[in-house]
Order: sequence, then C-alpha cells, then structure tokens
Amino acid sequence: MTSWKTALPWRTVLPPLLFGVGSLALWQVLTVAAGVPSFLLPAPTAIASEFTENFDRIADAATATGTNALIGLLVGAVLGIVAAMFAVRFHLVDGLLSPLAAGAAAVPIVALAPLLNSMYSTTTDTPRRMVVTIVVFFPMFVSTARGLRQVPQVHTDLMTSYAAGGWQITRTVRLPAALPYLFTGLRIAAPGAVIAAVIAEYFGGLQNGLGSRITSAAANTAYPRAWAYVAGAVLVGLIFLAAVLLLEFLTRRPRTTLWRSR
Repeated sequence: MTSWKTALPWRTVLPPLLFGVGSLALWQVLTVAAGVPSFLLPAPTAIASEFTENFDRIADAATATGTNALIGLLVGAVLGIVAAMFAVRFHLVDGLLSPLAAGAAAVPIVALAPLLNSMYSTTTDTPRRMVVTIVVFFPMFVSTARGLRQVPQVHTDLMTSYAAGGWQITRTVRLPAALPYLFTGLRIAAPGAVIAAVIAEYFGGLQNGLGSRITSAAANTAYPRAWAYVAGAVLVGLIFLAAVLLLEFLTRRPRTTLWRSR
C-alpha cells in the first residue's frame, strides 16, 4: 500500500501537469476550430513543428541568451549579497544603498537597454549583461538584507560576549540564518534574469540571442517560429529556476540529515 509520504510528490506534480496538458489541448482545439490566424495565435502543433525544425538555431540562441543571463545573475547576486552585508553592518551605507537599489528597480528595461547600447559597443554583450545585473541586484539586496536582520538579538549578544567582531557575527551567524531569504531572492531573480536578457536583445546589438530571433521572425511574419523561440526562452527560464531549487535543496540537505541523526 502506498503511503501518503510517497504519494505527496504526485499530489504536487500531477495537478499543474494536468492543467498544462489541458490548456494546450484547449489551445489547439480553439485555434483550429475557430480558424484563428497565425499572426494572432498559432496552434501548438505549428509551434512544435517549428521548434523541432529549428532546434539547432533555437539551441544556439538559447545558449547566447542563457550565457548573458547567467553572468548577469551571478554578478548581480554577488553585488546584492555584499551590499546587503554592508547595509546591515553600517547604518550609513544602508541609508545610501536602499534608495539607490529602489531607484534602480524602478528603471524600466525598455529605457535602460537602449541607453546602455548607446553607451557601449553594440558588438558586445556587455550592455545586456549590465541590464541583467541591475535587474537582479534589487531582489537579492532586499531579500538578503531582510534575512540578515531576522537573527534573534540573543544570538548576536552571545557572539559579542565571546568577543566576536561585527564581520565575524555576520559571517557565522547572520549569513547562515539568512539563507532561506537569500534563496527566495534567487528564485525571483533567476527567471527575471532570463526575461531581462531577452528584452535587452530587442533593442539592437548582436543578433545571436532569443530576443533578437523573436523580433526577426515576427518581422518576417513567421509567427509560429517566433513562438518557438518564445518556448525556448521559457525553457531557459525553467532551467535557471530548477538550478536554484536544486542548489537550495543541496544547501539545506546537510542540516536536515544532521537534525535527523540527533
């Protein structure tokens, strides 16, 4: 007899899986039965056909976009974590960085990407990676700073009584306690990095990414192919999110094992 513990993953996976399959089936029926033009909404079968026929091109474009998103994600995450550590450690830095981080988050990508493209060479991926870095910085800074401040005062007082310095307390007490908040920020920032990388490619520069291929296919009225590149972008975003979830699982696993052993 299957226990509820072994059935629990199916309860989590099966509903969204059934919903996704049902949505695709309804999409296919509506587009075919109603005769919806492809420029309004292509059928899933047409998108799947274009995806398989252009798989190599989609893979190359996904690699270019994914590389920009990954570099921007790593740089933005590191900068956000380090800035949060300084903000929690020094009130003056907190007063300076918090408004700047909020202001950076308020700048739309559609305004930031053309500006950076004009400032830097359009033959390099630097502007796109900078856009991703700016987009990632804010959620990482806010989530990490909140986590660093959630440590009970008694823990920091205990470390202070042991003559621990401020940075030592941050490294040994605050940062480990802030890991759940840090990964919350990463779960938000990882798909956002892919979105930012794709949108940044809409505004010129190298024509090697998913965003530029989407605009090119749409301009040539190849709408199923454009949607196939959109599907490639969705897959890249899911891969980024899955990587963050796996990293979070591997980080929390030793603690769970240690707790059970006790």
